[in-house]
This record gives sequence, C-alpha cells and structure tokens, in this order.
Amino acid sequence: MVDEHVTTEPRDAPVISEHVLHDYIAGAVGGMAGIIVGHPFDTTKVQLQTQLHSNRYNGTIAAVLNINKYGWVHGFYRGLSTPLLFYGVVNSVFFGVYGNTLKFLEGDRDKRRSSYLNIYLAGCAGGATQLIPGIPTDYVKVVLQSQIPRHSADSGKKIHVAFKGPIECARHIVREHGVRGLYKGGVAMAWREVPSYGLYGLTYEVLSHWLKTSGWSDSQGVIADLLAGGCAGTLTWASIIPFDVVKSRFQADFAGEYAGLIDCAVKSYREEGFGVFYRGCFVTCLRAFPVNAVTFLVYSQSMKYMESGY
Repeated sequence: MVDEHVTTEPRDAPVISEHVLHDYIAGAVGGMAGIIVGHPFDTTKVQLQTQLHSNRYNGTIAAVLNINKYGWVHGFYRGLSTPLLFYGVVNSVFFGVYGNTLKFLEGDRDKRRSSYLNIYLAGCAGGATQLIPGIPTDYVKVVLQSQIPRHSADSGKKIHVAFKGPIECARHIVREHGVRGLYKGGVAMAWREVPSYGLYGLTYEVLSHWLKTSGWSDSQGVIADLLAGGCAGTLTWASIIPFDVVKSRFQADFAGEYAGLIDCAVKSYREEGFGVFYRGCFVTCLRAFPVNAVTFLVYSQSMKYMESGY
C-alpha cells in the first residue's frame, strides 16, 4: 500500500512541466518509439493467448516459428498501423494527464518532495483517461493479430483471415455492432489499466530516483530511464496477465462462443485449467522491458529537451 508519509526527506521529483502540452508531445513520441520496438512480441503474445485448446500452440517457440512464415509485415508487424498511429495518441493522453494531474496535486509543494501517493493517483488518472482512445485501438489490434493464418492441428487447413487491415476490421465492427462495439472488452481493460498505470508510474519514479541518487546512472539519466522504465513495465504486466488473457480471448471471439468476460474466464478455466490465465506471460514480460525502457527514455529525454527551451 502506498504511504504518502514516506516523503519526509527531500528527493528528486518527476519532471513536472511548466507547459501543459509538453507532457502530451513527449508521451506521443515515446509511445510510438515503444510500439515499434515491442510489436513483434505483442503479436506473439496475442497469438498464444487467443488460440483455443483444440488448436493452440505448444509453446512460445512454436508461435514464433508460425508467425515467421508470414514475414515481418504480414506476420510480426501485422496490425501495426493502428497502434503506431493511435498508441501515440494513447500515450500522449496518459503522460499528458499524468504530468498535469501530478502538477495539480503537488500544487505549491517543494518539487523535490513529491508524494508517492500523488504519483500513484496521477498514474491512475492517466490510465483511466487513456481508455477512451485506448480500448478501440487495442480491440482492432487484437482482432488482427489473432487472425494470422496458421495450419490447424486438426484439419491441416489454414484458418481464414477475416480482415485485411484495421480500417476493414473497424468498419465491420461498427456496421455489425455500432460505435459501442469498438469498446468490447472495455471493462476488462479498465480493471487492467487504471490501478496498473498507477503502479507503473510509481515504480518508475521510485527506481529512477534510486538509480540516479545511488550512482548507478550517467549524468543525463539515460541508464536510469532505461532500467527504471523497463522494470516498471515488466512488473506491471506481470501483475495483470490474467486480465489481459481474458480480455484478448473475449475480444478475438467473433464466433460468439463467450457471452461475456465472466463466461470467457469460466470456460477457459474449465477447458485448460488455471495455467491458461498466464499464457503468454513470458513473452509479455520479455516484451515489456524493452518497450517501456524505450518509452520512458524517449519521454524523459524529450521532456528535458523541451523544458530546456530547445
């Protein structure tokens, strides 16, 4: 549990921008950089999570080998265009709301004495706000990634790919279910995102401060940003994998097998046991470190650049 009284001693605070747009700009740039680094890992994760018991992969290596048959564009980077464009917006919203909420909560406090509780609450606020653009972006991405062709273990036939790209996928969803259809799995994402983004921001700030004050980083803070960002992402994802598995399975279900999130979780457990909720955990955590290391590095360094007056 976060203790707001741990800040009795001065410490380096997060970079709090004096300009309201700087957090949004730096967040967008950092988010896009992280997506490019991590999308192949994310595609592998979604494939592992969404294949049902009768046709699932034997492991991470099997999934990687199958995806590799279709190359980088149609395989590992399938569905990239949507998150590359919109996750820039998603991360911009998160970091913008996070930075400005923290500035509001800190008020006139000494900037070297930021409260851990304020950092956590600012992260939760950012996580909640980014759900608005984040849910449709994630939904379309998951659908496209889950439909990479592969040979069925039962029939030897390739599974039909329903959509050629994000526009076709989004249009189909809106045509069949209206705009609300783009928010399928939104409840699971809310449970996944809001508290986890608080943990995400708090973990980064604590580790970054420790690394920078204990002599484990360089003068520009690059090493601290990389290590703290990577660890924050890995820890956060490891804590929310079960929510992510249920969300991905429910979103990828176009056959109507699941009546809702609870039904999806119950049926998945009955068919495959408790281990199903941690499927893709290894590749997710493997992806989380470089993605979030790059995201926080680019965000932090961009903030410093803009705050210095270019």
